[in-house]
Amino acid sequence: MIRKLLFFTTITLLLSSCSTRPKEQWIPLFNGENLDGWVIKIKGSPLGENYKNTFRVEDGIMKVSFSEYDSFRLEFGHIYYMEPFSSYKLRVEYRFTGEQCPGGPSWGFRNSGIMFHCQDPATIGLNQDWPVSIEAQFLGSTAEYETTTMNVCTPHTHIMIDTALITDHCTSSYSKFFYDSAWVTAELVVYGDSIIHHLVDGDTVLTYKKPQIGGDLPEGFSLAQGTPLKEGYIALQSESHPVEFRKVEVLKIKQ
Repeated sequence: MIRKLLFFTTITLLLSSCSTRPKEQWIPLFNGENLDGWVIKIKGSPLGENYKNTFRVEDGIMKVSFSEYDSFRLEFGHIYYMEPFSSYKLRVEYRFTGEQCPGGPSWGFRNSGIMFHCQDPATIGLNQDWPVSIEAQFLGSTAEYETTTMNVCTPHTHIMIDTALITDHCTSSYSKFFYDSAWVTAELVVYGDSIIHHLVDGDTVLTYKKPQIGGDLPEGFSLAQGTPLKEGYIALQSESHPVEFRKVEVLKIKQ
């Protein structure tokens, strides 16, 4: 009888402990109403100028739209959250919509992504294509063109997978394919300059480590090759195909 009482007491304490454990404190970066807290940089335009209303909020959704473009002329754009982060989880819900803007590069078809560990947007050159950063690349599939999403690309950077330094620009994930206008939940788990995981709909599809400065660098960029990337800004891309974001939230990780 005493053993039974001890058993049930232990179970009760464990259940009580689980129920009182604090919930994860996710912080919304997009408020669903406007672009407060974000700053825009589009190639060829000064920091803060929203060229042709590329980034906009409609019906509670952040949209990348090319409705005011007659043609895309390599005006690659990014919208940066105002605060840098180091170790965190990031969750983004996205989908591709409509048709690619005329003039967009072939590789820009259903192509967007999250740029993270970005250089300060205030340091980006007027005609710089992409920030020094790591990219979690979004790609959408069609029946004729099937591709994984949440790949990793490395503009002006390198990463390591296992013991190998990866200098290729992009490395594919192991995600399933997503078609048409399906909403996708993309997550990053970032531990500073250590381990980084990519998740799609809760499944880990890619893991790598040691993000660092590498390769060709923008004019005037001062960090040396091999410098570890421990933190930076988060940005969402505009690369010639319309895309929508209905959730952008972060959970800071204490180390």
